[in-house]
Amino acid sequence: MRFKKIMALCMTVAMVASLAGCGGKDSASTGSGETDTNTSADAGETADAGSEEDAQPEVAPGKKGTIEFWTVFTGADGTSMQAMVDAYNATDPDYTVNHRAIEANDLYLKMPLAIQSGEDVPDVCINHVERVPLFQEQGLLTDYTAYLDGSAVSKDNYNPKAWSMTDIDGGHYGIPLDVHSYILYVNEDLYAQYGNGVLDDGVLTWDELESVADACVADGIIPIGMAWLRVKFLASYAQLGGTLSTDGNTPDFNNDTAVQVLNNWVDLMDKGYAQKEGDDSWQLFLAGKVLFCPEGIWMYNNVKEAGLNAKMYDYPVFDAGTKGNWTSSHQFVLPKNDNRDDEKTKAVLDFINFMGNNSLEWAKAGQCPAHVSIKDVAEFKDMPQAFVADESDELKIYDYKYYGYAVEALDKVLGEVLFGRMTPQEALDQAVQETKDQIEMSE
Repeated sequence: MRFKKIMALCMTVAMVASLAGCGGKDSASTGSGETDTNTSADAGETADAGSEEDAQPEVAPGKKGTIEFWTVFTGADGTSMQAMVDAYNATDPDYTVNHRAIEANDLYLKMPLAIQSGEDVPDVCINHVERVPLFQEQGLLTDYTAYLDGSAVSKDNYNPKAWSMTDIDGGHYGIPLDVHSYILYVNEDLYAQYGNGVLDDGVLTWDELESVADACVADGIIPIGMAWLRVKFLASYAQLGGTLSTDGNTPDFNNDTAVQVLNNWVDLMDKGYAQKEGDDSWQLFLAGKVLFCPEGIWMYNNVKEAGLNAKMYDYPVFDAGTKGNWTSSHQFVLPKNDNRDDEKTKAVLDFINFMGNNSLEWAKAGQCPAHVSIKDVAEFKDMPQAFVADESDELKIYDYKYYGYAVEALDKVLGEVLFGRMTPQEALDQAVQETKDQIEMSE
């Protein structure tokens, strides 16, 4: 039965990476056919199961062995991660860390299969936090609890929201590397012309957006970009108290609150306040044609390269008193591995502790490290994403164990709503039914 569940899981995890960070975005702003622009899962070659990378590495002279470390960082952030691994190895630890970057969907297939077979099981992996509850339920992960005592790794050193998300059934199954949020980029030059002070309090409401939108449209400027619709929906929905499942099992997000979120989109489109179908709103933003554009914090280097005068703010809200940014977290997890003894597991914890204490390099990749020490680093304080580190309450991280099924279903319908081919209720009903079908297939 366990193998059946794992195989069913493997058949369905090739859906969306969280990732972002992370995970998946529609390149054409249609909400379908999503392409991951989060550098944690954005391109890279698919790892070949029969490649030389699968061969057992040689143990360097004077070392006790190797720590096999799989990540989803196949994009530009992979360079930063490798630099951090190299820095750790330069401290001359007992175990050399071998970093293997695998495209996210491939990793989420390979990891369960490796664990089930007992062959070439990694010692530690990066998983998006949304993946952890289901992997834990499938018995694929090792509980950290017994190893934290006597370790330098402590919950007090990490963003509390990111840490608590992997407290499951009395155990602890993840150590956060970062929190990566979907926020609002603002073209400061356009804002000086059209903004009319709507961000004086640091928060943009949807009503305030509409108050300045007509002047933008009159001059050929797009008021707001609408892409990666899934996280836009999840951010607004969470702000209004929405959940994907009331009981933690059955999806029920086809409700009045969810309809309210989507009707707001329909209203924006009807008034001509967003880009046309087929346009890439992010590229238009980089070209100086969009005033407000939600995107991930990890995309800031993209902004710098474009030479755009832009600033980050919290994601738009319905009520200025209720902020909320959709957020994910890359987490270090311990795959079940009978060949990883206690000594090596302790060495893994030493590696994880080093990565937390030395995560400025990760911040340079556009991420917001979860280790609280980063907040006191002057260079980090000057980075535009630094405000996320102080906003634990504003981070909307979903813990629904069937999150992957739900967002895959949402990806299929949200663009249809945005461009008027489905009503909000029709789209949500379909997404909920498809989520139920996927759950049934996995059981």
